[in-house]
Amino acid sequence: MKNKKEKKKSRYLATVGGQALMEGIMMNGPKGAAMALRMPDGSIEVTPKTMKRLKDKNKFWGLPLIRGPVNFVESMIFGYNCLMESAEKTSIDLDSGEEEMSKLDKWITDHFGKKMMAVLGAVSAVLGFLLSFALFIYLPALFFDKVLVRFTGIDVMWRPLVEGIIKVMIFVVYMASISLMKEMRRLFMYHGAEHKSIFCLEAGEELTVENVRKQKRFHPRCGTSFIFVMIILSILIASIVSVVFAGTAITKVRALWVAVKLLILPIVMSLGYEFIKYAGTHDNVCVTILAAPGLWMQRITTREPTDDIIEVGIASLKAVIDDDKPSEPSAEETPDEPETSVQETPAEAKEENEP
Repeated sequence: MKNKKEKKKSRYLATVGGQALMEGIMMNGPKGAAMALRMPDGSIEVTPKTMKRLKDKNKFWGLPLIRGPVNFVESMIFGYNCLMESAEKTSIDLDSGEEEMSKLDKWITDHFGKKMMAVLGAVSAVLGFLLSFALFIYLPALFFDKVLVRFTGIDVMWRPLVEGIIKVMIFVVYMASISLMKEMRRLFMYHGAEHKSIFCLEAGEELTVENVRKQKRFHPRCGTSFIFVMIILSILIASIVSVVFAGTAITKVRALWVAVKLLILPIVMSLGYEFIKYAGTHDNVCVTILAAPGLWMQRITTREPTDDIIEVGIASLKAVIDDDKPSEPSAEETPDEPETSVQETPAEAKEENEP
């Protein structure tokens, strides 16, 4: 018979996930979502959040292999809104401690109101998507055609592997570069606190600063791991497509190849999501191998948090768990989303937001 600690561990394993914010953490769990922020006056503000999910309207959107892309998009939108809200509420100069709004933001808010800021936020999100498309889909294909094929005569059958390597290089360089920014270092400390708090809960230990501090900061359900799993899966699936359509226009014409990569993206996301969900509750050779790159990358995307940051992680986690719940969650109740985070994976945002 399981002892009390083992029961608690199995009860919360893979049922919570979250995302680091500006001076805060958003968590999803059995009780829903909540955002905990360290305010400029030093207090911790905890705000319950509501996430509207398509699967709540129609169970079809919650089916395996369907829920992956749906949860990814929902989590991205929800996480982005929480991030913007956290930036607005905690906007301070880290050196002076004074509240600060950029002159441009202040001018826009004064003349056009907050609706215009929301529009600009949406535009920024679209531009971010276009930049991601250019960097991770179009640029690798362009480099392969214009540089490697032209100067080395490499066979197109190597395209998926080469493009996958280029994606990894771009991602690593990008994350390493932004980690040098003061604000991002703080964000990555909150990311570390999120992981440590979740590990502490899953281990069945009391949520105290001391217990959280001693936990690992590298979590297999993190959105960083999700990104690497997607890259690995994209290489495998694209390789299959390359072999099946070898010698056709699909592998030779860049525009068609880019279109194919866009078409297989939902498949890659679905399989990646299911793997991260599986990895959260299993420990075997396959999980270890596929999760390893993401765990290595977390050495960049997470940092050891200070005690005051750990306190925020604990506050966000306590707001979404129910210690009085007597039984383990069923498969329907268990959140199953990775960290969206970079990504970060949600409870299907509630389900597996990236620890």
